[in-house]
Amino acid sequence: MRIWVIGILLLIGFPVLVIAQKTKPSFDGQLSLVGSYSPQNTLSLFFGGRYLPELSYAKPLDSVRTLDLEVSANISGSLSISPFDSVRLDGNISPYRAWLRYTSEQFELRVGLQKIDFGSATLLRPIQWFNRIDPRDPLRLTNGVYGVLGRYYFLNNANIWLWALYGNQDTRGFDIVESNWRFPEVGARVQYPVKKGEVALSYHYRTADSDSLIFLPSYSRIPEHRIGFDGKWDLTIGLWVEAVYVRASRNLLGFTNQAFVNLGMDYTFGVGNGLNVMLEHLSISFDEKPFQLSNTQHLTATSMSYPIGMYDNLNMVAYYSWGTQDFTFFLNYQHQFPKITAYIMAYYNPDTQIGVQQNELFNQFSGPGIRLMVVYNH
Repeated sequence: MRIWVIGILLLIGFPVLVIAQKTKPSFDGQLSLVGSYSPQNTLSLFFGGRYLPELSYAKPLDSVRTLDLEVSANISGSLSISPFDSVRLDGNISPYRAWLRYTSEQFELRVGLQKIDFGSATLLRPIQWFNRIDPRDPLRLTNGVYGVLGRYYFLNNANIWLWALYGNQDTRGFDIVESNWRFPEVGARVQYPVKKGEVALSYHYRTADSDSLIFLPSYSRIPEHRIGFDGKWDLTIGLWVEAVYVRASRNLLGFTNQAFVNLGMDYTFGVGNGLNVMLEHLSISFDEKPFQLSNTQHLTATSMSYPIGMYDNLNMVAYYSWGTQDFTFFLNYQHQFPKITAYIMAYYNPDTQIGVQQNELFNQFSGPGIRLMVVYNH
């Protein structure tokens, strides 16, 4: 039985819980409409829409314990048009979040379809193990994972994470190979405060499946271990590091052993309202033998953000691949109206975007382009 059954149980249990407590749930939602033009693509015109309706309910058990629940759907559709009158329609309805959570003063337990995210990096993220957040997406949309997550917080701000996942197949982050959804995934994270910052050690085990990949040996069960270290410090400038080592127990040729090291920094200059500049550099090594370092790649990313005023913001993100010499550029101007947020975006994308996430509707076409987006939250 796949874990999505949890979502069905939550959908059934939600009204029962609300009726039993004689209280009203909270209903929220987000509607986003986007249109883009990319002249170098066959389907150069793109129009899309997404609605995320969300029901949530919270029941205090006493002064420190709470039981809450969230159920939301992902309803999306898109229309792509070419100059030669070719048209493509796509649509999808799927669960977006469906979880039940118990919280106390120092402990949290969450079960169901949920977002799990941690790490120190922002643009190039080796520890992006459980989501597909695109740093260029102002909405930071990502599909969740099915599982159980427990967190305990110590009084000195140290914390421990434990998780078990089941029923998840899609690749996440820098995954080359999909997960085999028939086998559970387990992991843990320990985060500890240090002088002017914090450090963390993470571990995750999963069973991968390479049957769908024609460029790798075919295995339906590939035990995989990954360990990650990350730290962040505020030393006038912000400094951080993320490092990950991935080891597959089957021979996946050059992808048997993978190593990632990200070094990053940011600083806010006293220019006008404050110009924040962020820089990250990522080194990647794919090898058949551990730490062979025979096939390395280097990526550099930068982000600049400037608040023009109380309701306007300008943001730029750029990536450069040193091996392929590919350059990715993204510029976003945001204006906040009373009930609507509007975005005007310009971009340039190469044919291959190594290390850059793409969620399902925030399409990144190759070549130059322009995108308009409006978002309404209720």
